Amino acid sequence: MTTEILLAGFGGQGVLFAGKILAYCGLMDSKELSWLPSYGPEMRGGTANCSVCISDEPIGSPLILNPDILIAMNGPSYDKFINAVKPDGKVFIDSTLVDSKCERTDIECFYIPSTEMADTHGLKGGSNMVLLGKLIKETNLFTFDTMQKAVEKVVPPAKAKLIENNLKAIKMGMEYQK
Repeated sequence: MTTEILLAGFGGQGVLFAGKILAYCGLMDSKELSWLPSYGPEMRGGTANCSVCISDEPIGSPLILNPDILIAMNGPSYDKFINAVKPDGKVFIDSTLVDSKCERTDIECFYIPSTEMADTHGLKGGSNMVLLGKLIKETNLFTFDTMQKAVEKVVPPAKAKLIENNLKAIKMGMEYQK
């Protein structure tokens, strides 16, 4: 089985970092994977997206045109990619920054006020991890333990103090219900 995930938002929102966490989760679960970042020259504040393929079989191309899963962290990303999601796909939307409501009935959308949640709990910049928490809760793609190992691996030693906050944000996303 192959799962294609597209994460999209503004540069500086942690889109590439979140994609890297998912890629490491696949690696730790002995899956085939690809991680393909894409961002404009302005990076911070410009557009950024990241394609992650996780599979039981070799991956033919890292390019994702029609994702199974979309994380949309801002309005322009939502507008650009919502119609590309495969039927029966899942979309995780930061409803703090995205006002649009999806009219498609062939996909499942989760509206999570992830930026507001992260800011309220002193986790500024943790919106990406809140959305990853909701993603693993709703898809069972990985366990929390696998996610924790990936976070511990990806966060550089110089920023090890951020591991606890990232894990807290993931748990908040897993527990969010609406």
